[in-house]
Order: sequence, then C-alpha cells, then structure tokens
Amino acid sequence: MDLEQRVAALERRLAALEGAAPAPAPPTAGDFWALEGLKRELAEAAADDGGVLYTGAVRLPTGERYEWQFGALTEDLLGRDWPENAESLAALGHPVRLRLLREVLGGRRTAAELAELEEIGTTGQIYHHLRQLTGAGWLRTTGRGRYEVPAARAVPLLVVLTAARP
Repeated sequence: MDLEQRVAALERRLAALEGAAPAPAPPTAGDFWALEGLKRELAEAAADDGGVLYTGAVRLPTGERYEWQFGALTEDLLGRDWPENAESLAALGHPVRLRLLREVLGGRRTAAELAELEEIGTTGQIYHHLRQLTGAGWLRTTGRGRYEVPAARAVPLLVVLTAARP
C-alpha cells in the first residue's frame, strides 16, 4: 500500500471515529475496468472520436433480473437526428410518469393497483400518463390493464435516472 492509499485509509478511519462521512477512496487501476475495456475496443475499431458504453446488471424488487449493455461510437451519436429522441425523453419529464415507472418496476403492474396510489391523479389522468409512457416505449401492455417495463428498457431507464441526478 503506497503512502497516498495509507493516508486515505487513515482519513476514513478518523472520519468514522468522529462520526463524519468518510473521504472517498482514490480510484485504483481496477476501478475503471469497463472504461479500459471500452478504450481497447475503440482502439481496435480505429474509432478516433471515441464512444460511450452503458451497462448494468440489476435485480428488481420483483425478483426480475436484467443484464444489459449498449455501446455507440461518438461519430454515430453526433450524426444522429437528436430531435427524434424528444418524445422518449419528454415522456420521462413528468413526476407522475416517473412515479408510475418506479411503481411498475417495484411490482405494481395493473392500472387498478396504480390508481390506488395517493397523489397520482384521477383514473383518467393515470391512463393518460400510461399512454404517454407506452407510446414512448418505456412501458408496454401485457394484457388486461397490466403493464411492464420492457426488458431492453429497464437498465437504460436506470441509466437515464442516474445521468439526471444533480
């Protein structure tokens, strides 16, 4: 352990003793394994402008598990027509719709269960929000008023929420 790591460890221990939040440990070479793998892939593809990768392995409160990853080249992303994404992003831009998504991921799957939630609106308003989310692909119907977040959207939804954090 080098001096910098030892000092960081001592600061964390001292902070714990004082009841303060510990200082974050400095990153080590292994902390950026996904980034290093992406950089290797980009070098092999001769993608000089770089790219992005997002990935996740999640288990929802319902027990469902999703493993997902997506990568894109910077050149492709910058060359796309960004307004095409407006509807999908706009669907996430309402607090009630975000709450509905969270509840569906948490196991409330029917419109009736969602209508029981407090401060969510009238049944008509709930159906309006569910139609917005379904139209944008964040939800899909599975029959008889049941909804689910499509498997290919679960990790991207969590990525968007992570990116939107202050």
